[in-house]
Amino acid sequence: MTVLSTPILPPARLGILGGGQLGRMFTVAAKTMGYQVVVLDPDPLAPAAEFADEHLCAPFTDAAALAKLAQCAAVTTEFENVNADAMRQLAAHTVVSPSGDCVAIAQNRIHEKAWIRKAGLQTAPYQIIEQAADITDASAEFLPGILKTATMGYDGKGQIRVKTVAELQAAFAEHNGVACVLEKMVDLRAEISVIVCRLNNDQAVCFDPAENQHIDGILAYSIVPARLPQALQQQAQTMAKRLADELDYVGVLAVEMFVTGDEQVLVVNEMAPRPHNSGHHTLDACTTDQFQQQVRLMCGLLPGNTALLAPCTMANILGDVWGEDGSEPNWLNLQQQASSHLHLYGKKSARKGRKMGHFTTLADSAEQALQAAQALHGSLKK
Repeated sequence: MTVLSTPILPPARLGILGGGQLGRMFTVAAKTMGYQVVVLDPDPLAPAAEFADEHLCAPFTDAAALAKLAQCAAVTTEFENVNADAMRQLAAHTVVSPSGDCVAIAQNRIHEKAWIRKAGLQTAPYQIIEQAADITDASAEFLPGILKTATMGYDGKGQIRVKTVAELQAAFAEHNGVACVLEKMVDLRAEISVIVCRLNNDQAVCFDPAENQHIDGILAYSIVPARLPQALQQQAQTMAKRLADELDYVGVLAVEMFVTGDEQVLVVNEMAPRPHNSGHHTLDACTTDQFQQQVRLMCGLLPGNTALLAPCTMANILGDVWGEDGSEPNWLNLQQQASSHLHLYGKKSARKGRKMGHFTTLADSAEQALQAAQALHGSLKK
């Protein structure tokens, strides 16, 4: 892998695999900071293409497109389900962060959980199920639980709740017999995420943990600061940094955790080797946002200040609030609210469950921000 000896400065050309909303917000950050951006994404309507200097509209494994991307001064990714071998291939020619190895670990729940435990961190009790014969009476120890596909699961996809061994067998069949992880249900009290921005062992910072609320498996609200004891939040940041160190990670890493039981024990759920939905509040409520951090770190620059400027709540906007005829939501209340900031992703068509945008509401307290965001969110659907 190519290692940076001196930082990459504007107007250098940066590449990104993936042109969805995360790629779009990365592109805006990079362009604002003076860099040129090349996006590789097979979708001709990729949201990031609107702002990029060049859109390579080709599959992520396309040799010619990868060769062109390899000419960039540095390359990153917007999502983990990109081809890890393509990233390793790029690393022979240019600076790639995070590494293909880190992305490969995050792609697979089996590898991911092994690395979390290797870092000395706790996960929910789990069983690896790679074939029907792995399901035995001993599996009852992990029930009730959630059967998750080892790969390609996000936003609640690839997950089935099971209470009995018979239900587990049926769920494994429903997943078409692909490798899975059976996770025992925990006594969940809260869900949080910590975003780590790491350059090396000496240079790593965290954003304040976000308290996350999900609806139907999709993130609905991220509340910052989390309404949890300060010592617990500090512990979560220490754990996230430990995982990043174990991976020798370079870039922005999101670590999702469960707060469990009366003792508020922290259990690591999963990680994402990129900026994260729960970090979108940083665009409006922090000194440096997560996408600026992604640019800084891939260029070998020190991570920026992560200070929270005001308590806030980020609310996702799904396609559900568009009319069935495609008519726009009722934006007026939100746009008139002086302490709320709307971000739309430029997606050409809305559908149920599709992330179309988000907004962040700032207030004097996290509780006030959440209440205001919920009221504004409720006003969007006509």
